[in-house]
Amino acid sequence: MLIELKNAGRRFNQEWIFRHVNYTFASGGRYAVLGPNGSGKSTLLSLVLGNLSTSEGGVTYTEAHEIPVDEIYKYVSFAAPYLDLIEEFTLQETIDFHFRFKNIHPSVPESGILELLGLTKAQDKALKYFSSGMKQRTKLALACCSDTPMLVLDEPTSNLDVQGIDWYQQLISDFTTNRLVIVGSNQEVEYGFCDQFVSITDYKK
Repeated sequence: MLIELKNAGRRFNQEWIFRHVNYTFASGGRYAVLGPNGSGKSTLLSLVLGNLSTSEGGVTYTEAHEIPVDEIYKYVSFAAPYLDLIEEFTLQETIDFHFRFKNIHPSVPESGILELLGLTKAQDKALKYFSSGMKQRTKLALACCSDTPMLVLDEPTSNLDVQGIDWYQQLISDFTTNRLVIVGSNQEVEYGFCDQFVSITDYKK
């Protein structure tokens, strides 16, 4: 998987969030998109995900051949605190529904995702009764346990306690081998495993 941003920029109304981004994300790379709150990290990730178009320049995706932007969702898994889950679904229904559209990563243990989450007893509980931390763990597990070449995480430890952060770091260790991983963050506990860094402030007008 290769993602190339070519002179990419995005603005809202007349305000440029960033401009002139020329950058390549490549398979096997572990990238951190860094910057203070409100600087445009999530906007850049949305461009990479194909959820948002550029205001100038462009983004191309290649995996053996060029991938149309409307098909990139097949190649990517994504988790963020602002990503909505279906509140009326139980945890088990959420897992079953998600994996109708994604294959399960080969590193998922035979005991399954419920055991990995540590929420086996909550499998029949509707998500609307989950704490924000339980919801975030669910989002992270679904993303990491999907067998896709690209994994994108925005503020992944939001709403997690110390134990949850340890769990997240183990998840990263177990499920990121040979994947393109991009993390939007301003906390080192979230991106400490990354070895390449993109500072959003370098692309301000």
